[in-house]
Amino acid sequence: MSSPDPQVRAARNESTPHAARGVRGPVVAVTGAASGIGALLTERLVASDEVKQVIAIDERRGDCTAAQWHILDVRDPAIAEKLRGADVVVHLALDLDLETDAAARTAYNVRGTQTVLTAAAAAGVHRVVLCTSAMVYGALDDNELPLSEDAELRATAEATGVGDLLEIERLARRAPRAHPGLNVTVVRPAVLVGGTDTALTRYFESPRLLVVAGSRPAWQFCHVEDLCSALEYAVLEKVEGELAVGCDGWLEQEEVEELSGIRRMELPSAVALGAAARLHRIGLTPSPAGDLAYTMYPWVVSGSRLHDAGWRPQWTNEEVLAELLEEVSGRHTVAGRRLGRKDATAAGAAGATVALLGAAAVVRRARKARRRI
Repeated sequence: MSSPDPQVRAARNESTPHAARGVRGPVVAVTGAASGIGALLTERLVASDEVKQVIAIDERRGDCTAAQWHILDVRDPAIAEKLRGADVVVHLALDLDLETDAAARTAYNVRGTQTVLTAAAAAGVHRVVLCTSAMVYGALDDNELPLSEDAELRATAEATGVGDLLEIERLARRAPRAHPGLNVTVVRPAVLVGGTDTALTRYFESPRLLVVAGSRPAWQFCHVEDLCSALEYAVLEKVEGELAVGCDGWLEQEEVEELSGIRRMELPSAVALGAAARLHRIGLTPSPAGDLAYTMYPWVVSGSRLHDAGWRPQWTNEEVLAELLEEVSGRHTVAGRRLGRKDATAAGAAGATVALLGAAAVVRRARKARRRI
C-alpha cells in the first residue's frame, strides 16, 4: 500500500518526460489538483507510464512539479482554453466541507461541474470523470446488501452535500445528450478515509458511537488510495459508466464497536433525529439530521464493474477503520461538533447523550417560554 516518494517520482518524470519516452497514453487534466484527492491523483498519474501528460488545474499551484499547471477557478469559462489538447478530464474541484455555507457550497459545486462539462465538450475532450459518493444511493432500511451500480438513486438532499452530488449526477446523465461525443464516467466511493473530514468520519471522534434503536447499520469504507486507483482505471478507459468503489464486504455495527473499542450509546429514533435536527437548526452542529441516516441503514456497494475490469481494493474495511481511528485520535466530537480538549473532558464519556438530550430540552424550554410571553 506504500508508494514511491513523490519527490523521487517528480524528479524521474522531469528528467525523462513521458513524451521523450514515447508514451502514447492520454493527456489528462485534473481539477482540484493542488490538495486532497486531486493532489494524490495528480502524483499517481504523472508517475504512470500509461499517461502522456498531466494538466493540473486549481486556484493555487500544488507541489507536483511534473504537471503542467493552470491557476484559475473552475467556474471560469476560460477553463475551456486550458483543456485544449486534453483527452480526459477528472473533475475533483468540489467543496464538501462541513463548515462551508450551504448555499455557497452548492453554487461552487454545481456551477463548477456545469462549466467543466461544457468547457470539456468545447475543447474536444472525449471523456470526463466525475467523483460523487455512494451516498447518492441513499441509506434506507430496505436497501439490498450490497447495492449494484444500477440501483436507483434514492437519496434526498437532507444530508451534507448530498443535494449537490445528486445534481452532479443529473448533469452527468444529461451531458452526453447535450454534448454528443462526450463520455461521462461517475465514480461513487463508500465512506472515504485518508485525510478526509466528513460527518461520517467525525462519527468515530465521539466518546460513544450513537446507535439509533431499531436501525441496521452496515459500514463500508474506501481508502483514498483505492479511490485514486479506481479513478486511474476510469482515466485509462479500462472501465466506464457508473462505478461504485469501496473495500470488499462490510462491517456490522457490533464488529465496528469491537474493533474500535468505542462503546455504543443507543437512543430512540424520535429522540436522536429530533435532537439532531434542533441542534443543527440553532447552529450548534454543522451536520443536519439527514446525516444520521447514513449511520442507521446500509448503503454498501458491490463495485462489480471495477471488479469485472480487474480492479481490486488494496485495503480492507478493518485496515481502513484502523487508519481512521489513528487519524481522529485526540479529536473530540459531540453530535458532529468538534470540541476543544477542555470541553471534551468536561463532557465526559456520556457527553453525546447530554448534548443531544440537553439541547433538545433547552429548545423545548425556550419554546414554552416564548408561548407564555
